[in-house]
Amino acid sequence: MSVQQLSSYVCGEWKTGSGKTASLKNPTTEEVIAEASTGGIDMAAALAYAREQGMPALQELTFAQRGQLLMAASKALHKYRDELLELSTTSGGNTRGDAKFDVDGATGTLAFYAKLGERLGEARFLMHGEGVQLSRSPRYWGEHMLVPRRGVAVHVNAFNFPAWGTAEKAACALLAGMPVVSKPATATSILAWRMTQILVEEKVFPAGAFSLVCGSAGDLLDHLGCFDVLAFTGSSDTAAKLRGGPGVLQRGARINVEADSLNAAVLGRDVEPGSDTFDLFVREVVRDMTQKAGQKCTAIRRIFVPQDLLEAAREGLVEELSAQRTGDPTQRGVKVGPLASESQLRDVRGGVERLKGCAKAVHGDGSRGELTGIDHDKGYFMSPVLFEASDARAEAVHAHEVFGPVATILPYSGDPAEAAELVGLGQGGLVASIYSDDFDVASGVALGMAPYSGRVNLGSAKVAEQSLGPGAVLPQLIHGGPGRAGGGEELGGLRGLGFYMQRTALQGYKPVLEKIAKLGHPSV
Repeated sequence: MSVQQLSSYVCGEWKTGSGKTASLKNPTTEEVIAEASTGGIDMAAALAYAREQGMPALQELTFAQRGQLLMAASKALHKYRDELLELSTTSGGNTRGDAKFDVDGATGTLAFYAKLGERLGEARFLMHGEGVQLSRSPRYWGEHMLVPRRGVAVHVNAFNFPAWGTAEKAACALLAGMPVVSKPATATSILAWRMTQILVEEKVFPAGAFSLVCGSAGDLLDHLGCFDVLAFTGSSDTAAKLRGGPGVLQRGARINVEADSLNAAVLGRDVEPGSDTFDLFVREVVRDMTQKAGQKCTAIRRIFVPQDLLEAAREGLVEELSAQRTGDPTQRGVKVGPLASESQLRDVRGGVERLKGCAKAVHGDGSRGELTGIDHDKGYFMSPVLFEASDARAEAVHAHEVFGPVATILPYSGDPAEAAELVGLGQGGLVASIYSDDFDVASGVALGMAPYSGRVNLGSAKVAEQSLGPGAVLPQLIHGGPGRAGGGEELGGLRGLGFYMQRTALQGYKPVLEKIAKLGHPSV
């Protein structure tokens, strides 16, 4: 495969950077497949073009018309589905199933928001909540509305979902009426780059509505203005730096963060080994450990099991993990491909060593293990590792997310309140699960975990055949979480548009306000 030079799509044209380049590698073979640089690209001009060209073009359109753009984008990308799936495997080490999870998630999310735009119809803004009388006279009235912000949405995405991560942020912003400048993580950016090529070739969006930066962000974020927004997915360390940037700190640009997350699964004390709920628990924990080689922000890292169910849970998880073959992601039957990059492998191995200080490995050891279809020593492989700790409060388990195919079993008494408290030691997460068929157990754990979690997944025999599990981020529900997870919210249907819109209060003569309200979409 020849080395592809990745360009950035800014100011309505493709621009190739100069100077030092970053190399993108096939994580299965370590072969260089692309190079990227943003040297010499005027980031201030890129943002200005989006504001001056993309913003008015989008905001002249109704929600329904913006939705039509998103549907066109979804269909355009779907036409090239097989190519994008192959590229996902080559550039990210994904099995075909994992590639579908990313690419189909992208087109599906675009289609969901397209249909939402159709439902919102010919309005250009939203009324928010019910009106209220402000004085003794019913003529003096108050309303709230949501209008598009007069700026640009800058999206900084993570390496693990270059397709879905790009689309889920862009769908909300574009439907809300804000132009997008998307900056994918460099290591896997070739997939987002090819998607952008397709959208440009198909002439899907108005000029300036969607831009792409491939390579270093350079001084892009230094030029954020007071009405711009920044949505970031990545590490909490990087998030802290972004929050201190001049655009956010000095000029008041909005920021939404999705960061580290020590997601948890709790097995209820009522669950019998061999039951449908027990099997669901085992299946979903292992799937989340191994899908995309554990490189998911929603992956289960901590597994809380009642003391008297420890042996059964351990045996069930180890048996299921033993059936997950690691190796060449293009090979049929392989479930776990390589990690995305050399630095990612190094970080995960460091995390494994950290966990060895407080837990014992009951499956795997942090090595490559036995690989399927690999006859060389190249590639960023690590077979899944399952730990078990005797102390459920072991600090390392709750303090550091190992972003790979790694999880730890932790014992608890079976008391729902204790389970919820232990989940809270992770200091905030994206999703937590409770597996139980007992209402008191399920509700007790779910309500106890809710303050620490952006989403709570309830697994039971009643949903065993329909459950998508905690790892599936759906556009209908919010994605984000408190504390360590960044404190942000994305998606959630209409809720996702709120970040890109200004909520404004109107007060005055009720008949006038009522006429204004009729121009927008009814109360949401």
